[in-house]
Amino acid sequence: MDSRTTLQREAASAGSGTSLLYYFRWAFIVTALGLVLGAFLGWEMTGTVGGTLTIFLICCVLAVLEISLSFDNAIVNANKLKDMRPEWQRRFLTWGILIAVFGMRIVFPLLIVVIAAKIGPWQAILLAATEPSEYARIMREAHLPIAAFGGTFLMMVGLSFFLDHEKDVHWVQWLERRLAKYATIRGIEIAFVLILILTFSRLLGGEEARVFLSSAIWGLLTFLLVEVVGAFLDRAQETMSSAAKGGLGAFLYLEVLDASFSFDGVIGAFALTQNLFIIAIGLGIGAMYVRSMTIMLVDKGTLAQYRYLEHGAFYAIIALSVIMYTQSLVHIPELITGLGGAALIGLSFWSSVRWNRVNGTAEK
Repeated sequence: MDSRTTLQREAASAGSGTSLLYYFRWAFIVTALGLVLGAFLGWEMTGTVGGTLTIFLICCVLAVLEISLSFDNAIVNANKLKDMRPEWQRRFLTWGILIAVFGMRIVFPLLIVVIAAKIGPWQAILLAATEPSEYARIMREAHLPIAAFGGTFLMMVGLSFFLDHEKDVHWVQWLERRLAKYATIRGIEIAFVLILILTFSRLLGGEEARVFLSSAIWGLLTFLLVEVVGAFLDRAQETMSSAAKGGLGAFLYLEVLDASFSFDGVIGAFALTQNLFIIAIGLGIGAMYVRSMTIMLVDKGTLAQYRYLEHGAFYAIIALSVIMYTQSLVHIPELITGLGGAALIGLSFWSSVRWNRVNGTAEK
């Protein structure tokens, strides 16, 4: 059986000199269609050239926001995908992107309003179309439980990477060596996250503390449940086939992880516009670039070539989780969130290049 992954075979079919255009062709197509649709909505909503241009620019800004917030998501996806079986790679890059774009960018905001306002899905769609300000108010009020849930899940993802006693590549040596040493203490990451949850809930106080505590505990339980279910499913597949690796369990993990990354972008988008359909266009465009970056990272073996790039992504995940927690107390602009993650990944890339030069590793 051909040992190359599905992603590698796809790239090979485009020719030996795979270009950026090949990897991002679908993202470019979706961008063009999305911006045309955004301009059409702008004209229908305002009837003026100025209003149309404003909506057009908002779609562009939302796409850039999603890309900046989700670049670390692409790196983590690539890390998991490289070990998945070819058929599950295909499923994640087809079904997974449909779930990411339509599920998290459209259905998820509607579901929040359905639960918070106790109305039906159709009523939520009508509310988004006819009363966008009221829809946005409900979304903003739901920010606290979302931040607690998503922040907890992402914190566990980040800590699980560094609290690994088998991890032998360290970027920030003095910190990561200690974390790897303490990884042998069973449940240390859970204890650390629980302490953080209790600390922030005390800082909030009152009803907000109860909501934060409950949502954060659900985020922790979701992470543990996904880990248990994922391991069980993958073990069951290994029993059926000795070649099975990274199947349904890994797919489930990636979907929940993508959902956690999407929380901040979806909520932050309402700071730019209150129109659900414009948000869906802008974030959907960004999600396609995340998919394209994931394919490119796996195919080119970028994570292996730049040894600290993955570290930067997981530091960015922990930073995002801390920001989501902090946002329960004070507002933090989405620009800071996006630039912070990009800066950490940029530093890890620069450190990787320096290591390659010092150790004589050729950059391919």
